[in-house]
Amino acid sequence: MLKLHFAPRSRAIRVAWLLEELGLDYELNQMEFHPKDLKSDEHRARHPLGRIPVLEEGDLLLWESGAIIEYILERHKNGGLKPGVDDPSWPLYQQWFHYTEGMVMPPVNTIVVHTLLLPPDRRDPNALAQAQKLLTRSLLPVNEALEGREYLIGNFSAADTMLGHACIMSGRLNCITEEMTNLQAYVDRLCARPAFVKADSIGTPG
Repeated sequence: MLKLHFAPRSRAIRVAWLLEELGLDYELNQMEFHPKDLKSDEHRARHPLGRIPVLEEGDLLLWESGAIIEYILERHKNGGLKPGVDDPSWPLYQQWFHYTEGMVMPPVNTIVVHTLLLPPDRRDPNALAQAQKLLTRSLLPVNEALEGREYLIGNFSAADTMLGHACIMSGRLNCITEEMTNLQAYVDRLCARPAFVKADSIGTPG
């Protein structure tokens, strides 16, 4: 049985979303996004830096949301929600899958640090403004790529659980401009998917 170590408002939502899209059974260890849970001795035994998500299966403990998603697709769904290497859309899938952590999430991380995680007296408005500008710029190619498409490679794929989640976060951080109509519509489509609604609601009130 797959076991997902999860906290709300984190990359762990990507993994729960994929599991729900695939209809796979899994066990959830729900934790708070707080040092008392994430930095506990118990969780550091799973991840030495006290991060999430962590996927557990038997003796396996796997970190990093992208690696976890790849593992689930290959070991449990024979590549489902991922085009085969001979598929014409495979290179595009690879590009957007990795664009997530390469370009979009670094400025997201900085914004979250300087708006939520640091106490007000330690926040740097210059670093925040620079990250906001960089994030908006990094979303422009995504908006352009979505012209005439509902999802990143046409049909819904696991790339949408990766980059799509980052786009949803970007929208919540007010970094999607009014001119990015393709991206706004894309985020709306993703947020309406039942599997995302379920994953995003884990651990939240109501």
